[in-house]
Amino acid sequence: MVRYTTLLFATAITIGPLLWELSTSLKSKSEDVYAATPQFLPQHPTFDNYGEVARTIPVWHFAANSLVVAVLCVVGNLVGATFAGFALARLRFRGRGLVFGLFLSALLLPAEVTIISQFQTITRLGLGDSLLGVALPGMIGALNVLLMRNAFLSIPQDIDEAAVIDGATVLQRIRFVGLPNVKGTLAVIAILTFIGAWDDFLWPLLVLQTPSNLTLTVGLSYLKSTFSADPRTIAAGAMIALVPILVLFVCLQRLFFKGVGEGAVKG
Repeated sequence: MVRYTTLLFATAITIGPLLWELSTSLKSKSEDVYAATPQFLPQHPTFDNYGEVARTIPVWHFAANSLVVAVLCVVGNLVGATFAGFALARLRFRGRGLVFGLFLSALLLPAEVTIISQFQTITRLGLGDSLLGVALPGMIGALNVLLMRNAFLSIPQDIDEAAVIDGATVLQRIRFVGLPNVKGTLAVIAILTFIGAWDDFLWPLLVLQTPSNLTLTVGLSYLKSTFSADPRTIAAGAMIALVPILVLFVCLQRLFFKGVGEGAVKG
């Protein structure tokens, strides 16, 4: 009984706000969302609020910008973290322990500490006010490198040594030995990186100045003006931003949960 009660409580905390936001996005203009006794279910459900979002801001253009940034970050992490993680796990080179320590130390610093230096670097590279400038700092993450390192370490050493004896190159060892056994970790990295890049607000707000370059999270802030703010429209915009994340998770959920048993030997 205690377990089910705890589960229901956790579900209410995590899923409740999402359902409430969905309900608000479907309420008509005649419904009072500020009532003392709020109604969870819309009395007159309507999709007009979603159309209002599209009429107020170029939401699909902003979504395309966010998609470009997210894809760049996901591809960069999948490729970069794979090679870096394999090098830390399987290759022997001078200073490997130092490099591993540097990746660990990077996890100790909050993003706000390095955001000024990142901004200066992006500006000096001439990537200010560009989608590439937004994506570049997130195209490889220290945590993702360490996740891939641990995933490769979970593969039995004998398999990798057998590949070396057979004359396999490093790339062949990654492709035929490593990658088939770390699909779950790759799915975890892809999902978490996509969510982080898609939902990021502060960094795109600093880098981007041209309205046509804004990402969706920054563009949605235009739904709330100084003189008016319709919670129904804002909720509809939030639901639009949530759809790509749900689609990605549904597509990769099998591999995502399979990542817990990463490193199993396949016959």
